[in-house]
Amino acid sequence: MRSNRIKFVVLICSVFLIVSVFSSFGVIKASENEYPEDVVKDYPEGTVEIYGYGQPQYLLEYYNDWLERNRDIAPNVSIEITQTEGAADTREKITMNSVAGDYESLPDLFYSDPVNLLALAEGDLVQKVTNFVRPLEDKMVDGALNQATIDGTVYGMPASVRPQLIFYNKSILDKYNIDPARMDTMQGYIDVGRELKEKSDGEVYLSYIDPGHYTWRYYGRRGLMPQAEAKIWDDEGNPVIGTDPGAKLAFNTLDTMYSEGLLYKTEIFKPGLYDATNAGKIATFYIGAFWDEFLRKNCQETAGDWRVRPAPVFEDINLRGAPVTNYWAIANKPNGEYDGLVKKLWYDFNFDKEPREVWVKSMVEQNAPYANPISLEMLKDEFWKKPSPFYGGQSFRKMEGEGLVNGAPNLRITPQSAEADVIISAQLERYVAGDQTIDEAIEAMQKNLEDKIGQAESF
Repeated sequence: MRSNRIKFVVLICSVFLIVSVFSSFGVIKASENEYPEDVVKDYPEGTVEIYGYGQPQYLLEYYNDWLERNRDIAPNVSIEITQTEGAADTREKITMNSVAGDYESLPDLFYSDPVNLLALAEGDLVQKVTNFVRPLEDKMVDGALNQATIDGTVYGMPASVRPQLIFYNKSILDKYNIDPARMDTMQGYIDVGRELKEKSDGEVYLSYIDPGHYTWRYYGRRGLMPQAEAKIWDDEGNPVIGTDPGAKLAFNTLDTMYSEGLLYKTEIFKPGLYDATNAGKIATFYIGAFWDEFLRKNCQETAGDWRVRPAPVFEDINLRGAPVTNYWAIANKPNGEYDGLVKKLWYDFNFDKEPREVWVKSMVEQNAPYANPISLEMLKDEFWKKPSPFYGGQSFRKMEGEGLVNGAPNLRITPQSAEADVIISAQLERYVAGDQTIDEAIEAMQKNLEDKIGQAESF
């Protein structure tokens, strides 16, 4: 158990003078930065447990400095991050411990995507944070709360709102005399792939395709489906993925790229993909802005070659990529003694300008992950427009912000979305394996959604 944990402990043992008029109440009214709640004066000794996935260890650097700055309210507190396999694994762990009544094993804070967050909220396993975050909504980028909200009640505190983008290797396109502006439309993007294949004698691929569940996540739910205005369910909750014209457009677009041999088949986040990228076999990535951290970490051989564009549009629809929002959420555990502390941690991370910039500079030096802030005021600073050597002098941070313009609405989320994703992904995996055509995959998706879920409930 200890081997899959990343632990950071800060013990603070100093005694501080507290203004006597507040000492009997145990809270201090926060005035700095318009913090929307009272701040507990002295959190008890103990450990704040956080569930994270991806590369959460890099956040510990921020937590270290943050605890030092807040030693007056957290004199003997430690923070521990437990690495989970992903948002679905986090949901499963929280659900199992809650059902078993093992509240001691629940985290104080966890990271989640919207699908798994709202599934937990439906089971009353997440705290409501509406009164905390709603007063801050006009200070955040548009839509930051949308995917954590059920009937006006908010269950998550947004950690990042990131667009779908096109990452492209300019050196490869220059070599074959291809103008990247052609990739402004989906048809132009495909035509670029065809030209790359022809001119390179099949050595250079437009992009990649994963044989596992990530194809649905990145090409489907987060990519082509929202941009095609596709639907999994109709307004009454009936599955319509088998007949919806947007879904057909999305899946046929993927099929065109894959069946014509424009996509290099390899697992994402694995050495094979990075090796192929460094070798110049993969020219572009149509994927979320998070891909920046993986390029910087694993493809330094191509540093300076990469550029970024907003996602291409379907010409008759004209919507860019749907924003991908991830959330911090508070597990609904009895007597959550650190609930207020993790709220303040979230607030300072997103609205305290200087510490955030210090942390980001460190992340850049380590080729580690970070995202643009959700604070509109913070984004005005020139720091978030600085050029990047990795992108040949282009400002990736600025392009990340521009990629949010004219973004497509996200797919509708229902309480059954987590289960539906498994069903849809399984059929897409069979298609990538060559076991069925895309039409057969779509037909099987529809049938299995009808048989295993039926009518989806609405949040």
